Amino acid sequence: MPELPEVETVREGVQTHAAGRVIERVRILDARSTRRHVPGTADFAARLEGTRIHGVYRRGKYMWLTLAATGRGGCASGELLPYALVIHLGMSGQLLVKTPDFAPEKHLKIVLELEPADGESTGQTTELRFVDQRIFGGMFLSDVVSDIPVSASLSGAEEIPEEFLVPQAVQHIGRDPVDPYFDLSLIRAKMLRTASGIKRLLLDQSVVSGIGNIYADEALWRARIHYAKPSRTLSAAQTRELFAAVQQVLTEALRVGGTSFDALYVNVNGQSGYFDRSLNAYGRAGEPCRRCLDEGRTSIIVREPFMNRSSYRCPHCQRTPRGLDRT
Repeated sequence: MPELPEVETVREGVQTHAAGRVIERVRILDARSTRRHVPGTADFAARLEGTRIHGVYRRGKYMWLTLAATGRGGCASGELLPYALVIHLGMSGQLLVKTPDFAPEKHLKIVLELEPADGESTGQTTELRFVDQRIFGGMFLSDVVSDIPVSASLSGAEEIPEEFLVPQAVQHIGRDPVDPYFDLSLIRAKMLRTASGIKRLLLDQSVVSGIGNIYADEALWRARIHYAKPSRTLSAAQTRELFAAVQQVLTEALRVGGTSFDALYVNVNGQSGYFDRSLNAYGRAGEPCRRCLDEGRTSIIVREPFMNRSSYRCPHCQRTPRGLDRT
């Protein structure tokens, strides 16, 4: 499943290739991919066609496009519309930038036809294609609401900056660790109120977003913390060390375009990320722990059941807390 680095890589690609361009036509090939847009496919297409993609944003694994009017439909040209196009990749979704001469993908669901990059009728049209094999992802429109972080200072600005306007459907998602307004003190307060294992908290998107199974295991390995250690038992120093590890893992993955284990995750150009080459825990069951080898020990990475999935850890570096039943 695409996680934060994968979705951010896609967001950057869409920003580069689609921002500022008008959506001239919307083609919905499978209505299931717009099922979260309750008014239906006709309304979805009508409200998108003739709008300009203004900005491309992300929170956790959700991405959205802010839209500006182009003078059609009675709105003044350039006026930011009160709704955004929300995109969720789900388990297998891909958002690709292609020209019409590329053959349609097997699981193509939605096509947004964009005006030529130079705005001239003679230029080449670009298509923003949503491809989804398992149909867990999709697109829908959601009204935008203000979500101003406590640490932000607006200096009495009359208008709320666009970066603080989020789709209502996404507002409940917590900020992610690479968000400039991520507030560790808020996370720490929630940790102290729960006995849930730390990995469960890391995966709770309402608390902190964008961390999936892969990056949680990697960060916990770096911080030498067992995945089932009760959140409230972590010291303040351990909390800082863990989230520093989370930020490091996510940042490093972003540099190389995320993690790809198969052909399902690709960026907008169809290229795979290669952070999987740098994994120290996830997917390495039965292999030596690299840190233990460096420190002159031999310890083997183990795979253990966790929430209908798996967790990977080093038994020496991430020892089970005393008296803790494995979950």
